Amino acid sequence: MPITIKPVPPFDFNLSATIFATGDPQVRIYADGKFWQVLRVDSRLVLVIVTASGTVEHPELSVALQSNDELFPGDVDRVEATIASLFNVPFDLTAFYKDVHADAVLAVLTERLSGLKSPTTPTVFDALVDSIIEQQIALTVAHSLERTVIKTFGDVLELDETVYYAYPTPQNIAAGTVEQLRACGLSMRKAEYIHGIATAIAEGELDLERFKTYEDAEMIITALTKLRGIGRWTAELTMLRGMQKLEALPADDLGLRRHIAHYYCNDLKISGAEARKIAENWGRWKGLAAYYVLTADRLGVEL
Repeated sequence: MPITIKPVPPFDFNLSATIFATGDPQVRIYADGKFWQVLRVDSRLVLVIVTASGTVEHPELSVALQSNDELFPGDVDRVEATIASLFNVPFDLTAFYKDVHADAVLAVLTERLSGLKSPTTPTVFDALVDSIIEQQIALTVAHSLERTVIKTFGDVLELDETVYYAYPTPQNIAAGTVEQLRACGLSMRKAEYIHGIATAIAEGELDLERFKTYEDAEMIITALTKLRGIGRWTAELTMLRGMQKLEALPADDLGLRRHIAHYYCNDLKISGAEARKIAENWGRWKGLAAYYVLTADRLGVEL
């Protein structure tokens, strides 16, 4: 039951999917020109395999679906919408490129990375949990912990004797215990934060998805930071990853500040306030511009 998606150009699938190249093949990864991940359609699990054809200016995605359950047209539509959101394919980069062209650094980086679109997690909960896990620890360690949480609490899809894991739902984690999260390697506080948020969602006390409809970024930050364990950095990272709020800038992130300093400050150490001052030139695109800077530095792009 293949799906064809035609992203709004410019769109470079390889460039946009490369962030997943160090992923886990049982969870989510981009390898050999293919991206795959298990998605959830109600209670059914579907392995999606995405490949690309065409060019940056005339892109096309092909999505193959594999499941042990029968899929109906409505299910296929939902999977298509999730993939479109995951790679932000309806988004037109043209306005962004135009608005930041006066910035000498971004003028070069947007040309070198033309067609790069930032990914979005299937749910805001996914983004929030990952952001909590990544608080104040190295990303390599955080990614290992994230995979452990997914394989401990996520639902399992077995296809052709290969086991895949879906990202756990709030209900999955709420049904577990803080001690089980601790056993995944999380600190006590992070385990409590994640379990508390999952429980609030499972019991109908919290709806993270509604924040996608908020236009005011500060309103979202204010609401999220009322949750135990959520500070501004975590809120801003969640907005970028889970809500497509491209104006959010987690400037207090040490890694991001290092990437910005590489291109703007000759690798000198800068503060969060200094990073925000530099980002003022990026207007409403602060988060997306930062993603370009981060990706460029990760890929070794020089001016």
